[in-house]
Amino acid sequence: MKKNLMLMLTLFLIFGYAFSQSNQELKGIVTDKENKPLKGAFVKLNEPNKGTITNDNGEFIISGLQKGTYEINIRFLGYENLTKTVTLPTNNLPRFSLSKTPISLQEVIVTDNHALNRKKEESLGIEIVNEDYLKQNLGGSLMKSLERLPGISTIDIGSGQSKPVIRGLSFNRVVVVENNIKHEAQQWGADHGLEIDQYAVDYVEIIKGPASLMYGSDAIGGVIDMKNNKLPEKNTISGAVDISGKTNNDFIGTSVSLEGRKDWFFASLTATLLDYGDFRVPTDSVDIYNYRAALHDNYMRNTAGNEQNFHLSFGLVKDKIQSRFYLSNVNSKSGFFANAHGLEPRNVDTDVHDRSSRDVQYPFQKVNHLKIINNTTIWQEKSRLELDLGYQQNHREEWSQYVQHGYMPAIFPDTLDFDMDLERKFNKDIYSANAKFFFEPTDKTQLNAGINGEYKENQINGRGFIIPAYRQLNIGGFVFGRHELSPTKQLQAGMRYDYGRIKTFSYFDWYPSPIDDAVDPENNFLQRAATINRSFSNFTWSLGYNYNPGKWNYKVNIGKSFRMPIPKELAANGVNYHRFSYEVGNPDLSPEMAYQLDLGVAFGSKIFAAGVSPFVNYFSNYIYLNPTSAHDRLYGNGNQIFIYTESKVLRYGGEFHSHYELKDWLQLGLIGEYIYSRQLSGEKEGYTLPFSPPASAIINLKYHGKTLGRIEKPYLSVDYKITSAQTNIVPPEVITNGYQVFNLGMGGEVNLYKQKVNLSFQVQNLLNKKYFNHTSYYRLINVPEPGRNFIVNMNIPFHSTKTL
Repeated sequence: MKKNLMLMLTLFLIFGYAFSQSNQELKGIVTDKENKPLKGAFVKLNEPNKGTITNDNGEFIISGLQKGTYEINIRFLGYENLTKTVTLPTNNLPRFSLSKTPISLQEVIVTDNHALNRKKEESLGIEIVNEDYLKQNLGGSLMKSLERLPGISTIDIGSGQSKPVIRGLSFNRVVVVENNIKHEAQQWGADHGLEIDQYAVDYVEIIKGPASLMYGSDAIGGVIDMKNNKLPEKNTISGAVDISGKTNNDFIGTSVSLEGRKDWFFASLTATLLDYGDFRVPTDSVDIYNYRAALHDNYMRNTAGNEQNFHLSFGLVKDKIQSRFYLSNVNSKSGFFANAHGLEPRNVDTDVHDRSSRDVQYPFQKVNHLKIINNTTIWQEKSRLELDLGYQQNHREEWSQYVQHGYMPAIFPDTLDFDMDLERKFNKDIYSANAKFFFEPTDKTQLNAGINGEYKENQINGRGFIIPAYRQLNIGGFVFGRHELSPTKQLQAGMRYDYGRIKTFSYFDWYPSPIDDAVDPENNFLQRAATINRSFSNFTWSLGYNYNPGKWNYKVNIGKSFRMPIPKELAANGVNYHRFSYEVGNPDLSPEMAYQLDLGVAFGSKIFAAGVSPFVNYFSNYIYLNPTSAHDRLYGNGNQIFIYTESKVLRYGGEFHSHYELKDWLQLGLIGEYIYSRQLSGEKEGYTLPFSPPASAIINLKYHGKTLGRIEKPYLSVDYKITSAQTNIVPPEVITNGYQVFNLGMGGEVNLYKQKVNLSFQVQNLLNKKYFNHTSYYRLINVPEPGRNFIVNMNIPFHSTKTL
């Protein structure tokens, strides 16, 4: 009995000792150099192969370890990797402090929640900018604020309407996403801006290159992904007041935001009011198709406007679920340059238009965009489910004085159901749904599968016609995976299937047009558009590889992408008053197919960083608006006829960025971009594509410090932008001369009576240079870019930690 008791006691002691050896826990905290916790940092032990992610407080725990010494590796996107040795057991709670990777010239800053979603860098080129960057580079619109980034430009009409261009591709080839839902408006037109409030955006992610695998067919050129999903701190109320002003168009803007959280419930509210006058150019006249139109005091008459925006967000956050609702309404009214919108330039009433630079006369547009979104995320130990639902209504009207064209009646009939001055009206309803499932079977493998669906219906009205009413259904599914071959090597691959159906409705003129040999010429209402019912489907794929040895980063991605033609390309048939053209669709167009190779090489150290991102892109059937030698006579004006066509296109180019820390407080940087396009078939074989951006570079010198007198985090930046001439054109485009422009920026934080105030100040086009932007819509009528512009932004944040 005693022997058995001694044996059991011995076994118990041995088991207890072994259990104590294998039941050690490694606890720690991961912070940045300012001692702020980093949520979502990846913590891994090389031997044994165990890992975890830090929580909201930057804390982590790895259990089931034995006593001994371990090598721990910590990674966090936007920060340098950290490798340390720790010994268990330990009496102290170790803290691991990470250093930010070098910030290149465009000041790309990665946010915590994005790092949580993307633990490893993508093989496509990605830029991420935060709210501070947007304020320091405030432009006439959100897209204009992003134009400084390499590979990003805009197609502009006026001072507040801009379309994004990524590596020379734009319109329906670039997807704009807000809070996981694709933004849908009238993006087919250059005169239609994006109904996005730049004051309600936390950060923006730009994917350069085809991203249709994750976002659908329209992302063949890239993605602008906007987020305003940061969570307020528990039991706090905070907010900010933004005040902005610009001298060139007498702009004044105010935005007020308020957010709070009580335990699991949170809410935020943003309201924005903008008002601006006609913008000014450094010339006293512009040439509009053989007519020189004089400008009063350099004002582009009737380009004033105003905007009223409202955003409400609320939701709940628990340990394993987060659900958030967004309600936004963007409402704007803006004028079109009076001498270039379907009116004979000589007949503009300059006395009326030049009386005030702030009023909005005919012609103008009114746009209202309503958006309701829900994002819900459900977490499990190794998986995550994301569900997105969205509804949008885009209501757009163009108003201009009724003028008889062609066979239109001299006196407008009173029997029609629309106003005589309503030129065009579009009313678009969009229903969207996304479901994404993320699964991590091992620490080295991540799988992602999803489905996207969208239904939209667009109604039209008004006296003018360019596109018919239509209905469209898109649905697609994808699978995507990442596998870590080693701590420095990663493989990514995915595939997608898309299906879409477009139905356009026939349209007849509201007035008769006599035609030769007609049976009843006085009652012949011409059919401008026929019913089209087409469906499209295709498989796409992508394969990427990343190699990150030390301070170097190498990436390569190859893939196939696909884009369905849009209703305008299939069924347009009318006058585009903004470019004096008559545009005709082609119902037999095939969907675009594109193949692209993306490469990337980057180096980063504490004092020097550089990177180059070349790409090669081949379209087997690129769709574009081709000018012909014919002219429209039936509807008056004799406008040149443009017809949508398709051709083979080869594109290549890339971006370059670098910076060198001359001193701890002084940085010298350079960014540049180059794009080349050539049509390999069709009527314009050998020519480029319309609106191809010329090569450009920015040389930047920036002072940045901790304090300067009473100013904290001061900065002073000088940009010298050099843009080459664009001689590679497609008729009827004309050559655009090169130019050089100086821009200044400065700012910092000051404390006024214990109140923190963020200030930023810019001077754009410092020398009031007269130059033409090749991607500007107004360049077609020889309108130069705006003159010297002083921009100031003041942000006053407030924060309360009182118990709610």
